[in-house]
Amino acid sequence: MGYYKTIDGKKYDGELIELAEKLTAGAGDGRISKADAEKILEAVKDGDSYTDIEKDTMAYLRENFKWTDASDEWFRTEIRKWAATK
Repeated sequence: MGYYKTIDGKKYDGELIELAEKLTAGAGDGRISKADAEKILEAVKDGDSYTDIEKDTMAYLRENFKWTDASDEWFRTEIRKWAATK
């Protein structure tokens, strides 16, 4: 797995945070769209397990980045379906 990023003493998946920053930088209204959410989901799935660090990172991304209602709902549904198979 890639590198970790520590924020306020907590370890996160640095690649997921970087991806979210890249997807929202200077694009549209700076919110995470459904297309962005699909890219983030693919990045989570690449390890073939949903680790605690990834879960914490996703909570961080939901709190610290603006998501469209559609992207947030879609992501939550898809990650639940996928995580249930792990």
